[in-house]
Amino acid sequence: MTRQDSCKYLEEVVVIAADAGRRILEVYERSYAVSDKHDGSPLTEADSLAHNLIVERLTHMTPDIPILSEESAAVDYAARSQWHTFWLVDPLDGTKEFINHNGEFTVNIALIVEGRPVLGVVYVPVTDTTYLACIGLGAFKQVARQRHIIHASSYNGGKATVVASRSHRGDKLEDFLAQLKTREGASGAQSFQESRRRFRPWC
Repeated sequence: MTRQDSCKYLEEVVVIAADAGRRILEVYERSYAVSDKHDGSPLTEADSLAHNLIVERLTHMTPDIPILSEESAAVDYAARSQWHTFWLVDPLDGTKEFINHNGEFTVNIALIVEGRPVLGVVYVPVTDTTYLACIGLGAFKQVARQRHIIHASSYNGGKATVVASRSHRGDKLEDFLAQLKTREGASGAQSFQESRRRFRPWC
């Protein structure tokens, strides 16, 4: 498969992500158990339901393309490194936000070709909002079936907007923000603005 071929899957992946989001909301609106994965991060029934739906549908659509999911069994790097093309999936990105019931979680599906993302869909179940993009087609935001093109903003110095996770700030982010402050202070520019939204554009 070439990178240009990937766009033929985009509309179906949009549907798959939305269907997975509906599965997640079914759990979100009732009581559920929370367990811990081997790395200590939380796992809910919603993670598993979304994972199973996405894997089943992607496998049916592209049986020859392997799937690497956040909830899949571990795949040895020696094997993964030989994959020319694969689906990269996080069926419920933001499990902590899901548990905290703040609505800031997403369904993420990307197609990787030759080590680069060529198609990506991010679905926000609580707001029924989809962000989608594909090489050669552009990037879009879809709300209530209305789709609008979106563009990345250019940073040319001055005030910056930093989008960070509410639950995963960590030392690396703090170090980056400290460097940003130092550089802006030296140039006399205005201080940065920080958004604490969970959503991170990744496609």
